Amino acid sequence: MPPASARRIQVPSIVINQGLFRRAQCSLSHFAAALIAGAVIVISPIAYAESTPVGPQPIAVRQLPGWTQDRLDGLRQALARQCALRAPPAPWPVLCREMPPAHELRGWIERRFVAWPIADDKGRRDGLITGYHEPLLTGSLQRENDRQTPLYAPPPEVASIAQSAANPRGRVQRWHTRAEIDSGTIEGLEAIAYIDDPVEAFFLHVQGSARVRLRDGSWLRVGYAGHNGHTYRAIGRVLIERGALSREEATAPGIKAWLRANPSLATEVMNSNPRYVFFRRLDTAAADGPVGSLGVPLTAGRSIATDRTRIPQGALMYLDGIDPLSRKPLRIAVVSQDTGGAILGNVRADVFWGAGDEAERRAGLMREQGRLWLLWPADAEPPAVISRAQSAQ
Repeated sequence: MPPASARRIQVPSIVINQGLFRRAQCSLSHFAAALIAGAVIVISPIAYAESTPVGPQPIAVRQLPGWTQDRLDGLRQALARQCALRAPPAPWPVLCREMPPAHELRGWIERRFVAWPIADDKGRRDGLITGYHEPLLTGSLQRENDRQTPLYAPPPEVASIAQSAANPRGRVQRWHTRAEIDSGTIEGLEAIAYIDDPVEAFFLHVQGSARVRLRDGSWLRVGYAGHNGHTYRAIGRVLIERGALSREEATAPGIKAWLRANPSLATEVMNSNPRYVFFRRLDTAAADGPVGSLGVPLTAGRSIATDRTRIPQGALMYLDGIDPLSRKPLRIAVVSQDTGGAILGNVRADVFWGAGDEAERRAGLMREQGRLWLLWPADAEPPAVISRAQSAQ
């Protein structure tokens, strides 16, 4: 069947003689050649469909690569957490009432959803997939020495900046830079904790949340509360441009090792990223993950951060990438429950791996090209990210 957009057009009659067939060196069977030998053939008018590109089309969920190999463990927990919100994100108010127990989840997803391929605004399917984790740090509530790095709460005057608000002229408002804030000369800032390791404190600004082990053995969880409005600049790229690290070496472990091995240069390199992140205390159970931008605890291996201006918060998605440790295909169902300052574009995801050493290794090494699908109810109109991808084709 031609697509709905196909147009039927008529082709005029064509007269073909035997000589033309010889000159064209047509590959005909002896039977077909016998039919036209010494004859003039009139081909009647025919109709054919002239198709116009219609862009990406959905596929059945069970056609996703590796779908049946994903055990879906933890997926229902991630979905149930957003269903517990007073107002779950669309289209989940209806879906939450329908969602079955874990052992029936696969069949329900296959029946209820279709998979829309995600592409960027130029129609490209491949995009950057990275990982993040919840660091386990040490620190104190009061400054104990000059080496410690404070985590600041956002001051009132930058509340709008914390939400990336724009002024009437359409420019994002900016406050002091990282270098200015870390100089300690700005009055009125409230430190919610002091981190022992300055390198880990810097990376916390990228990860967005952490648990801090205090001197009495208790834990304090801190999370993202906004930023100073400046553009994020990856220091890994800075080190590559300066020839300090190769592209292969510029992973989180490699960057940390370089900063610790070059303390006289570390502060200047870290300050080359002018963005500064502010934090808040989070009152969540230690067993739960940190709270993402959707307002629910993140689930290791199932929650991802996406660009909220492109991907609907709470969206069920599917990721086809590479496992950073085994180097085997990583094909998993995920849920968009967080955002990040460096997570921009349609085909861009940051996978939350949890806490601990293995989670840190996965997050630090994960920087791969991958693909994303949006799993959307089959009976519902897909969101704008699909329309943009279709128009790019």
